[in-house]
Amino acid sequence: MREVDRVIALRLDSHVPLVGQISQYIIAAGGKRLRPALLLLVAGALGCHSAQRFNLAAVVEFIHTATLLHDDVVDASTMRRGRATANETFGNPASVLVGDFLYSRAFQMMVDAGQMRIMEVLADATNVIAEGEVMQLMNMHDASLDEAAYLQVIRSKTAKLFEASSRLAAILAGSSAATEEACATYGQALGTAFQIIDDVLDYDGDTQEMGKNLGDDLREGKATLPLIAAMQRGTPAQALTVRHAIEQGSTDELHAIAAIVRETGALDVARQAAAAEAQRAMDAISILPDNPHRAALLQLAAQLLTRRT
Repeated sequence: MREVDRVIALRLDSHVPLVGQISQYIIAAGGKRLRPALLLLVAGALGCHSAQRFNLAAVVEFIHTATLLHDDVVDASTMRRGRATANETFGNPASVLVGDFLYSRAFQMMVDAGQMRIMEVLADATNVIAEGEVMQLMNMHDASLDEAAYLQVIRSKTAKLFEASSRLAAILAGSSAATEEACATYGQALGTAFQIIDDVLDYDGDTQEMGKNLGDDLREGKATLPLIAAMQRGTPAQALTVRHAIEQGSTDELHAIAAIVRETGALDVARQAAAAEAQRAMDAISILPDNPHRAALLQLAAQLLTRRT
């Protein structure tokens, strides 16, 4: 990861000062670096030592960072990773344009790998992520959204880059089609579990621990799995309270809705769904060699379920 950070710092260089300033602002904020770590772990599990793994790990982090810059503008977010978002600090236009810079820099870097298959995977993933963003926008304030539609969005918007990160490592390693698909399945399932738990924490987390405002999903009118399950399992009055908050994008009843989510067992429903995805991820890599990297991948899937940030 130190080598990935070195590549990131090197490739953030721009002769336009504001580009570097905003890029450094959001990259330096830290974050979990899960996607690049995932790529490195899968590469290690497959015995791949290509120097390109560091370049591609930086590529997926750039793509992820670009989506964050754009997301925060679309969602009018003010806090991420424990401090003001880039759009709050530098304004919406600069955030959008620097997000575009990071996307285009990522595509410059993927050319360095010299493999059309790698470019195909990353181009497809970026397109699917954009489609997921649009689907989520269309679903805003729609309290009739069901679990299948919710999963379709998060598998496009969030899990697709996890999937691509795992698949890229298998491609670099020259793996068989079956191994490549197993790694991709691991990434997709892991990313799905990650997002479900993220949505749980919006009603069962701590602002200081998470580094972002609780209730943001509700304010944006997002019908996430905890709310979907609460409407299904609650009394008519409870379902109406949740439905009204989603449709209005209001956090006025946030404490009442958090109580409904807990009382109806909706958090448990969501956690069980995340656990099923984590198990699917672990099952997928049973065909990989038994080594410390695979053990770390198994541990990562298990620990996602208990994360608080």
